[in-house]
Amino acid sequence: MSYLPSPEEKAAYVNRMFAEIAPRYDLMNRLMTGGQDVAWRRELIALCDLPPHGTLLDVGTGTGDIAKEALRQHPSATAIGCDFTFEMMAVGRGRPPTADHRRQVLDGERRSAVRRPSSVLFSQGDALHLPFPDNTFDAVTSGFLLRNVTDLNAALAEQVRVTKPGGRVICLETAPPSQAMLGPAVRFYMFRILPLLGKLISPQGSAYQYLPNSTLAFPEPDVLALKMERVGLKNVFYRRKMLGTVAIHVGTA
Repeated sequence: MSYLPSPEEKAAYVNRMFAEIAPRYDLMNRLMTGGQDVAWRRELIALCDLPPHGTLLDVGTGTGDIAKEALRQHPSATAIGCDFTFEMMAVGRGRPPTADHRRQVLDGERRSAVRRPSSVLFSQGDALHLPFPDNTFDAVTSGFLLRNVTDLNAALAEQVRVTKPGGRVICLETAPPSQAMLGPAVRFYMFRILPLLGKLISPQGSAYQYLPNSTLAFPEPDVLALKMERVGLKNVFYRRKMLGTVAIHVGTA
């Protein structure tokens, strides 16, 4: 059985999948990475090099962990989390994911920035058509988003579009395991242990079959770096994490 949707079905599949796993998403991240994802987010935000009172957009924000880390490191910053799955953002705000709170998650909440500068502001939107003007943010980040989009190049181009000249675009993403010595062990963990853990923790265990399959289908870090350069980013580099199965990519607009 294939756990990868067709290109035509992918957007709806991903939206539904994340809506279903939202209540356990953060717990599964901690378990899958042994808590290392917390350190990756700290490093990612440090690499943003935000100026005083800077602005950050986290695309595919989910429960907003990256945006929240930005405010921990830079309390004077403005951090906006954008995602097209309402249920994930609702969990991040500590609210039940019901329709009663949907309006508070949309663009109207952005107007509360003056009253609540230390809070993440959530905005529902599509990574391929970000609802922000050109040259808006000092840094644009994403965490485990890009393997889920239907058009990788378009998603990267949108992140560049809304970044100020000289600002940074930073992507935390899974990477296909290499064929080196650790390759078989990593694959066993990804295709055997993770799905089993997913079934134990989440009622939607199939989501954790999608994870390793989508990782294998995602470009190698060198290829992703080249794609970032082709959409206009400069000085692109990346750092591998977790036996090479995760990478943080950094580029300057």
